[in-house]
Amino acid sequence: MAKQQQAIQAIRGMHDILPEQSPYWQWLENKARQVLGAYGYQEIRLPIVEKTDLFKRSIGEVTDIVEKEMYTFDDRNGDSLTLRPEGTAGCLRACLEHGLLHNQSHRLWYYGPMFRHERPQKGRYRQFYQLGVETYGMPGPDVDAEMILLTDRLWKKLGIRDKVELQLNSLGTTEERAAYRGTLVTYFKQHIDVLDDDSLRRLETNPLRILDSKNPDMQAMLQEAPILLEHLGEVSLEHFNSLRSALDDLGIAYQLNTRLVRGLDYYGKTVFEWVTDELGAQGTICAGGRYDGLIEQLGGKANHAIGFAMGMERILALVELLDDVAIEPGVDVYMIRVGEAAEKAGLALAERIRDEIDGLKLQVNCGGGSFKSQFKKADKSGAAYAIIIGGDEAERGQAALKSLRIEQEQVTLTHDELLQTLQNWYSNKSL
Repeated sequence: MAKQQQAIQAIRGMHDILPEQSPYWQWLENKARQVLGAYGYQEIRLPIVEKTDLFKRSIGEVTDIVEKEMYTFDDRNGDSLTLRPEGTAGCLRACLEHGLLHNQSHRLWYYGPMFRHERPQKGRYRQFYQLGVETYGMPGPDVDAEMILLTDRLWKKLGIRDKVELQLNSLGTTEERAAYRGTLVTYFKQHIDVLDDDSLRRLETNPLRILDSKNPDMQAMLQEAPILLEHLGEVSLEHFNSLRSALDDLGIAYQLNTRLVRGLDYYGKTVFEWVTDELGAQGTICAGGRYDGLIEQLGGKANHAIGFAMGMERILALVELLDDVAIEPGVDVYMIRVGEAAEKAGLALAERIRDEIDGLKLQVNCGGGSFKSQFKKADKSGAAYAIIIGGDEAERGQAALKSLRIEQEQVTLTHDELLQTLQNWYSNKSL
């Protein structure tokens, strides 16, 4: 007797989005597209595989992402390729490759899966989805403010604004950070007995990241650490204060977080995060900042850039906490057909309805079944109405229309009358 093969399952940390879940994703994606369109941002679609050197040059070879988390492989030509762990590097690579930064400014967004070999947990997966937004060619704090306003508007549209808090900081210039770094290292060495293993490793490579440690045994020491804002020059402070003033004028509340940093040296001036305490340890749902330095790092001429990325799984986890999310059903109208004549007539009628009512989601029962079984399918579909065709209706060129969600009398209509009724309903529904 042949041995039964074990069923193949999804890779750990990479999950399926099932049909009952996908309407929530579509709802979130549509809300995001509406907001991005309202601010004049354009979509750019990027490969999910890039040359490994792109991420080594942008993220850095001595970071956890490059050393431990990237999905890297050699293709048949012997080139080292990597599934993208983030989107900024690929977006900038595309802009440089196609000459989009030459005497131009751009507002761009992209969306799709990213890949990191991390320990899977709620809100953090090995394949996860990000929406990224990047702008190029604009040096002033006004576009920094616009990025924050855009995200603030999205949270309001999603109904989660009261569940998130904006945190804000400035990292100044490369020269200012270098001077501050020396002061910070001196301070940490004075408290070296308090530092954990991660912090000891970062002490020589990236001491600013120690400020972001969540180790409770280090918090008292970190509270007394030197503050970067106190080491910024006049130009950096003017940029940051202008941003803060714009947010104050527009009523955007924020928390000044002097320990908010980035793990990569090309970030400078404005950095921000939207955080929540509703999701446990995975509290950041959106993070952004200026990264003017990355453009030259990837071979371009000096320019200006700011962007952010938001984790879609974490945002959906926040949305799931709401009681009144109105998700459109996948079907507007479900057609029930019983009998050979009804099946033939219904198929033709369904095509006519689709021709004349653009956008209406009409699902036709296929595979036969009794009236009772088809009604169950109609109800489960979430449709507002059922069109019912039996042998008598098919012979007379008619169809019955039954409401599945509200109390209404079932009516029998000609095909023309049915089309007009559905058109009126769908037009009002779509307003």
